[in-house]
Amino acid sequence: MLIDIAIKEVKGLISFFEEFRETGLSKAINDAKEIAVEMDVDPVFVQKRVIRRKRQFDENPIDNDVSLSAEESFKINYFLYIVDQAIGSLKTRFEQYTEYENIFGFLFSCAELKSYDDKSLKLSCSKLEVALKNGERSDIDANELFVELRLLNHFLPSENMSPVDVLTFLKQRDCFPNALIAYRVLLTIPVTVASAERSFSKLKLLKSYLRSSMSQERLNGLAMIAIENDLLVNVDYKELVKNFASKNARRIALFSQ
Repeated sequence: MLIDIAIKEVKGLISFFEEFRETGLSKAINDAKEIAVEMDVDPVFVQKRVIRRKRQFDENPIDNDVSLSAEESFKINYFLYIVDQAIGSLKTRFEQYTEYENIFGFLFSCAELKSYDDKSLKLSCSKLEVALKNGERSDIDANELFVELRLLNHFLPSENMSPVDVLTFLKQRDCFPNALIAYRVLLTIPVTVASAERSFSKLKLLKSYLRSSMSQERLNGLAMIAIENDLLVNVDYKELVKNFASKNARRIALFSQ
């Protein structure tokens, strides 16, 4: 999946939850009532008895407590809380996508690129140059990139080309160096925001489970087996046993049976 498609999908998911927050409760309740009827459960909200604190003689006699129905309490304390948590978590987890879109958004599609006027395109090229800058050096030149993209608009055969298609077109022509770098960087941005699993997590599992009664040599061997487990599929175990047994006469007598 490309970064522009991932951004579109995440925005769509957030929009779904925001709309569901406003209109989804009634449908959710109706669906729950249908399930309750099928399970022979009374489809009503159980009203809990409100325990009121005894008022002291010097307190204000006006009762400021707001009494909510069971359905209103469910909506406020459960439904809205869960949906708001989902929306907030999505926005926080994928906030990096917003930065990517601000920097690379003008390259997401040919139609998007052609919609930019000269001023907007120059500004976007300058932002990309700053993003790809390290110290005094940058991978691209904003002015040269602007010229290349303007020329590229006239050379591209279709407005429906994806960034991958544009990159293939640029590599075949080999005359737009800054645009080539920009699209290469765009297409190598990791879509996922999940953290990678540690390389030696298998070793940690082995240590925690068997380390107390295992020698270092055996631990190293088991760790190697766990890490390189894809190679075990091609191992000929019968031949391995024969080689192991041939190292010692007693093993030959034991494993040849």
